[in-house]
Amino acid sequence: MQIFLPKLALRVARWAVIVPAVILGPACTDLTEVPEDALTPANAFKTEEEILAGVASVYAGLRGTHWGYYNLSEVTTDEVVVPTRGNDWYDNGRWLEIHRQLWTASSGSALDDMNGVWNDLFSGVARANLMISVIEQAGGASSATTLAELRTLRAWYYFMLQDFFGGVPLVTTTRVEPRARVTRDSLFSFIESELNATRNVLPLTWPAAQYGRLTRGAADAILASLYLNAGVFKKGTGINARSYNSCQGVTVSGGASACAAAITAADRVLNSGTYTLAANVKDNFSATNNNSPENIFVIAFSSTAGLGMNLPMRTLHYTQLSLGPWNGFATLAETYNAFDAADSRKGMWLQGPQVSFSTGLPVQDRQGNPLNFTAIIANVDAATESEGVRFNKFPPLGSATDGNGFSNDFPFFRLADMYLTKAEALNEQGNTAAAIAQINIVRARAFSPAQPIAGGLTQPQVRDAILKERLLEFAGEAKRRTDLVRHGRFLEARAFKQLREAHKVIFPIPATQIQTNSLLTQNPGY
Repeated sequence: MQIFLPKLALRVARWAVIVPAVILGPACTDLTEVPEDALTPANAFKTEEEILAGVASVYAGLRGTHWGYYNLSEVTTDEVVVPTRGNDWYDNGRWLEIHRQLWTASSGSALDDMNGVWNDLFSGVARANLMISVIEQAGGASSATTLAELRTLRAWYYFMLQDFFGGVPLVTTTRVEPRARVTRDSLFSFIESELNATRNVLPLTWPAAQYGRLTRGAADAILASLYLNAGVFKKGTGINARSYNSCQGVTVSGGASACAAAITAADRVLNSGTYTLAANVKDNFSATNNNSPENIFVIAFSSTAGLGMNLPMRTLHYTQLSLGPWNGFATLAETYNAFDAADSRKGMWLQGPQVSFSTGLPVQDRQGNPLNFTAIIANVDAATESEGVRFNKFPPLGSATDGNGFSNDFPFFRLADMYLTKAEALNEQGNTAAAIAQINIVRARAFSPAQPIAGGLTQPQVRDAILKERLLEFAGEAKRRTDLVRHGRFLEARAFKQLREAHKVIFPIPATQIQTNSLLTQNPGY
């Protein structure tokens, strides 16, 4: 199937040359003049094809989130660790700095990974702002829908920015000027307002050839997550870092409780008639997962070189694909052991003797020993090639010809998330029985025979059950950091031996950004 983003890839390459600093001002290069070759509403996008390609460039920016944003969402948690293996994956200590939560505003991971996320996400904002300006000037029969699509995309970029950094500059025009940060609560209100304004304009579905474009369900899914996390997102830096941050008691627009609003938004998706749970959970992650009925909002990847995902390259051993994977990402033994043997979702992990995905034959490590992944990593500073269970949630095609060309789409939101979001909000309202019923809808697919969560649990017990279920269901999907922060569990010692500082629940504003924008201020604690 030809899908929206890859179909326009070559045209996007022509038009997606916007430099974030040209549009934003606060990015890492402080430019005061627009270069002659910069795209503006006045000098480009004259045809319908060019406008569509420009819209596709805003979507194309989502691919960038699958490096820095994904890595920081996972490696900072108990789901992923990147051990140093000989001379591999040390990278000046930045991967273990991230995992141990030892970053500062000017450390290696802040100057590289966090600064990269800042630039990637603001680049998405810049592209959205440019195309919004273009569409507002050009008009056209489809302009209302396209504007809603772009505003929703921009809201999602801002969702990710405030999730990571708290308050950031709010930019909605193409005007070039330095900008100060706005409060995190102000960003929450902006995102909420934008999504409520666009959701009814967006279609419930797109034609198959337009797969990957935002729908009403996507806007509602983002809203549901926004409301569930309102206890974190509306508190600026005053997050309760070591206990649960409930949506209950937090007021959103119209005076509603954030928990009630989360349930309403989730129900709109669940009752839309548009989505169903995939019969087999593996169908959500295969190389043909664009066919999953569960997808709500995905990054549409392609097997075209450079337009696909590369998660298999990050996780698999050097010898498990002819492309030569990087043998990096692994998981902690306690995370692997949290999966019951009868849980079909445990199949996402690779443990024990291994085979090649290219040939199906057993493989050896580089010393000629049979490759055998072990759960225990004795020393993450000096791990062997085979230590650490690997996640293989997005299995590769052995016939792939490019390490950045795996066609598995990456789900930001799928239907299971709406059930568990509703469950958590119900539990915070004190409705534990209804919450358990929602959890069991998701669990029913994972176990045969069924292993439902029993009734009679207390609210704190259900809260813990939901957090565990989200680990089992969404491991490897870049949700763990946000979940742990909401549950007050992000700073737990794990292998650190001691709790980390409370301010680490928000990343620092990278020193590079502050140096180039005098209006920016640093997050407390950094």
